[in-house]
Amino acid sequence: MADPARARKLAKRISQIVAHAIEHDIKDPRLNHVTITDTKITADLHDATVYYTVLGENLESTPDHAGAAAALESARGVLRTKVGQGTGVRYTPTLAFVADSIPEDAKRIEDLLAKAREADAEVARRATGAQHAGEADPYKPPREEAENDEFADEETRG
Repeated sequence: MADPARARKLAKRISQIVAHAIEHDIKDPRLNHVTITDTKITADLHDATVYYTVLGENLESTPDHAGAAAALESARGVLRTKVGQGTGVRYTPTLAFVADSIPEDAKRIEDLLAKAREADAEVARRATGAQHAGEADPYKPPREEAENDEFADEETRG
């Protein structure tokens, strides 16, 4: 079992090597819009999971997730060789590529926040000009001193 700090450093280094190789060494056009977001490595340093996102050509175009996954699968051996050369560890970890769900989660959260803002605006709109159902001040006012003295006299008499 490796030191957790060493595993974190190795995972970060693997992310850098894979990102650099995708950008400069591998000439597959399906990888042009792939971004490496994170890498997790097992405690024994034998398996690494590389998380990636795929962006579209522009904001309106949909990203090619299937093409990017196929391109990463076909380049797995080359990328593992690059990782082995770049890290210098005794055993080069196997690489598994997983599409990161961060963009979809962020979009879902943005939609939920927009829905909450709309609901807040609707509540604020309905609240304008509304009146309280009961009294304006629903709390009982504090007792007067004279009332307190009256009760105190009755208690001492009885």
